[in-house]
Amino acid sequence: MQPKRPRESFTVLTEMVFPNHANALGNLMGGQLLYWMDIAAAIAAYRHSQRVCVTAAVDYVSFRSAIRVGELLTIEAYVTRAFHTSMEVYLRVYAQSLPTNEKRLSNEAYYTFVAIDQSGCPYSGAARRTRNRRGKAPV
Repeated sequence: MQPKRPRESFTVLTEMVFPNHANALGNLMGGQLLYWMDIAAAIAAYRHSQRVCVTAAVDYVSFRSAIRVGELLTIEAYVTRAFHTSMEVYLRVYAQSLPTNEKRLSNEAYYTFVAIDQSGCPYSGAARRTRNRRGKAPV
């Protein structure tokens, strides 16, 4: 099985932050952000392994700046490393102000996913090695 390039798993998810996603201060709730990040990371893991993948761990999440109601949120995710049954997915989150069009990096994270078979057991044939170093942009 040939190694896959990180750009083959590259995934972009865009959401608009509405009041139902926010806390009393008008900022996106962290749990909602983690939910969207989990979806983007799962899609990237699937694209890499071509198997259903489940979240095994959230290894690291940075919260650099608040994301406000009315801003666009863009999540970029891709597989940086692959092992026997698991994959590491790197995520970057950008917030974009609509009035000013200013885009800023607001979050970064590493998630770990495991490819599974139809019976829910780890599938070792799915995790192909990647061809770049951890954290290097795929595109």
